[in-house]
Amino acid sequence: MAAMGCCHYYAPSAGGDDAFSIDVSAITFGAGVLNELGDHARARGIERIALMTDKVLGGLEHVAIARESLIDAGIDVVLYDEVRVEPTDRSFLAAAHFAGEGDFDGFVSVGGGSVIDTCKAANLYSTHPAEFLTYVNAPIGGGQPVPGPLKPHIACPTTSGTGSECTGIAIFDLLAMKAKTGIVSRHLRPTLALVDATCAATLPRNVVAASGFDVLSHALESYTAMAYTKRAAPERPSLRPMSQGANPWSDLGCREALRLLGEYLVRAVEDAGDSEARGQVMWAATLAGIAFGNAGVHAPHGMSYAVAGLVRDFRPEGYPHDAPIVPHGMSVMVNAPSVFRFTASACPQRHLDAAGWLGAETRGAGEEDAAEVLSERLISLMRVTGMPNGITGVGYGEADIPALTEGAYPQRRLLDNAPRPIGKDELNGLFRNALAYW
Repeated sequence: MAAMGCCHYYAPSAGGDDAFSIDVSAITFGAGVLNELGDHARARGIERIALMTDKVLGGLEHVAIARESLIDAGIDVVLYDEVRVEPTDRSFLAAAHFAGEGDFDGFVSVGGGSVIDTCKAANLYSTHPAEFLTYVNAPIGGGQPVPGPLKPHIACPTTSGTGSECTGIAIFDLLAMKAKTGIVSRHLRPTLALVDATCAATLPRNVVAASGFDVLSHALESYTAMAYTKRAAPERPSLRPMSQGANPWSDLGCREALRLLGEYLVRAVEDAGDSEARGQVMWAATLAGIAFGNAGVHAPHGMSYAVAGLVRDFRPEGYPHDAPIVPHGMSVMVNAPSVFRFTASACPQRHLDAAGWLGAETRGAGEEDAAEVLSERLISLMRVTGMPNGITGVGYGEADIPALTEGAYPQRRLLDNAPRPIGKDELNGLFRNALAYW
């Protein structure tokens, strides 16, 4: 094992695990593969399918192409276009009710992470009915394991961001707590991901930027996560978690995703006609999705759930304006420079390497410079792509830090995956340092 990747990072530790698992998604990637949907569904024995999307996408060509392909394959298609962007427990339950009433033998999601995650939840609760909090991550929910396989789910992402098509994770806002949480199970992982790079051509600039930074943080958090050898060994091998910490397998996807983003992210944001750049960012999203689906993310995502959940009146361009929203990629990225300044001391070489892949000048930089080199590169990318200036840019101030800390603290699945311990005092400091960057 010592010969693989950053050998010292994976040095054995007392009580730590000595193995890691590789869960690989089935993926078909390429321009135009959305047209193949019907054949893939038919090959999986699906005769009646729920096609899930949101209202905006429901009127665009991606959904029309998917629906036509399914119908041409002789499949009975029922459209559900009530998915909420940034879903809630209420919208998950509505989709699950639709799925339970529909007598479907398969599901297809066409959209971004909100659509894919909603489809996962609808499939779960219609296949294995339970009280809603039963499967939700502890300590917020019961954290009960999903009892068995779900029905086939073909995920067709239309944004270059969440990587949800490659993970067994479904994220939502729990309205009663005003915070995000999720459900995690290998059974939630879609049966097949159809990643059609041409879908990114229609995305607004701000959506490309926000979703692109979600990709960036997936890769960067997974690469700098606590090493799998530092996580306590499971009681039984079958209990080894999906979010197992950084490992040599996840490192592969993280490195290439970060390199691609360093080269193509700004181009993809600035020019909707740059099909090469948008396609490469979509490929980076797939790679980062595979990586964090096996390693897990950490503090920027854990903090993002409070930033998104406590939103008051922020309404960004390119997103629905019917309700306040901090899009997921934004809610993650406004925390990122603060977090990586904090975590750099735990694995400085990894932070420095990541900065270089993202395009920072690292010649002459030592490990003592890692925190500043990486954070400054992130801030530079945020500025040039029009991201908000820290959490003040999405409507928060110093007085909100206690509430943000309380909202983020229960996200132990994420915070405990960081390479340094994070308690309430650390969260207070991280949010304070994330107020503004320029």
